[in-house]
Amino acid sequence: MFGLFNKKSEKEKLQEAYSKKLAEVHKASQVNRKEADRLAAEAEEIAKKIDLA
Repeated sequence: MFGLFNKKSEKEKLQEAYSKKLAEVHKASQVNRKEADRLAAEAEEIAKKIDLA
């Protein structure tokens, strides 16, 4: 009940950003491979930050 007001940790925020970026990669891969590769690289950077957190 009180968990509703807890702020997300940095790791949780990064994991959410990573999931959103992967969704963008999937969508872009159907249209523009170069854009999908760029987004995949960004997702990989987020994954590295998650590992460090």
